[in-house]
Amino acid sequence: MKDIMLKIIGKQLSYDMEEVQMEFITEGQIYEKDETMFLVYDESEFSGMPGCKTKMEFSGDQIRMSRLGIGVGSDTEIQFQKGKRYTGYYDTPFGAIEMEVLTNDIENNLSMEGKGSVNIDYHISLKGFSEGRNRLNIEVM
Repeated sequence: MKDIMLKIIGKQLSYDMEEVQMEFITEGQIYEKDETMFLVYDESEFSGMPGCKTKMEFSGDQIRMSRLGIGVGSDTEIQFQKGKRYTGYYDTPFGAIEMEVLTNDIENNLSMEGKGSVNIDYHISLKGFSEGRNRLNIEVM
């Protein structure tokens, strides 16, 4: 397991084309197990998920992101694969919300040496609450 510093930029684009951007820097770890690369980091108050740990698994052309900790349930998971649709549930302190994610594009050039970045462009729908397009950029510093 290698300790790294991450710069995380999340952009939300609503259907009226209003853009909201969140950016923070945090410590994390990168490691490999059974030909799968893992990236793990703690969320912050700034991201709206203090006490939460995010784990990303990179396997082939697929990325699975799960969140565990205070305020999120154990089933909070999103899978990203270009051109594929993923359905699941997003757990909140008020209960689970049905979620659908369509991945538009993924660019992944992370290396086990702790260099590179990953960019994910996706549409997300939380049934009855919100819909929009998101872009997630994680850069190893």
